[in-house]
Amino acid sequence: MTKTDWAGWQQSWDRQQEWYMPDREERFRVMLDMVEALVGPEPRVLDLACGTGSITSRLLRRFPGATSTGVDLDPALLAIAEGSFAGDERVTFVTADLKDPAWAADLPYDTYDAVLTATALHWLHSEPLTALYGQLAGLVRDGGVFMNADHMIDETTPRINAAERAHRHAAMDRAKDAGALDWAAWWAVAGADPVLAEPTARRFEIYGEHADGDMPSPRWHATTLRAAGFGEARPVWASPSDTLLLAVK
Repeated sequence: MTKTDWAGWQQSWDRQQEWYMPDREERFRVMLDMVEALVGPEPRVLDLACGTGSITSRLLRRFPGATSTGVDLDPALLAIAEGSFAGDERVTFVTADLKDPAWAADLPYDTYDAVLTATALHWLHSEPLTALYGQLAGLVRDGGVFMNADHMIDETTPRINAAERAHRHAAMDRAKDAGALDWAAWWAVAGADPVLAEPTARRFEIYGEHADGDMPSPRWHATTLRAAGFGEARPVWASPSDTLLLAVK
């Protein structure tokens, strides 16, 4: 049996995500800068909606003394994550639905220095996201941090939003014409792989083609996090379309 190239799948996922977000690595760099600044270089991290473990891989490369718990529901992305980090005692993965009030029951730790997530929570509507933020306030230790890098849309600037979106999608179209895989094409490749075909089929049973969540503004996220129990919250990085929102317990 041919050994699965998990590193190749990680790189393929990264390229697909970068088609949407060419500044993706910059947000990860700032995220880890703020982890180091606020909780130090050996953090206990909860990689929330971890996918293939994109945050975890960068975390451990920069901070070898860190530990990470990855949580996700997607069986295909978790298969890539588990294959990529097999044998690394610093990493644990938990299958859980973040909309389930008891999703945190199987976590290996009661508290974390940092909870990190990227390009994932926009799959949730505002009501379950508010409930999730309340739960995260109980998981982050005093002085710890929560960071969410995601699509956050300021509805008070419609002309700016429309111009940015048109410009971004024109660049995406050019990259696709040059051979870049979009979301649907990447999943078609995964679904044809002998190892990932079955978990890919299951993930589409769970999610359908794509979840229909909300993308509230950075101000909404900051206000909701403070109401949940975080002492401070504000953006620490932004692109024209995305924001990295940092909250400190």
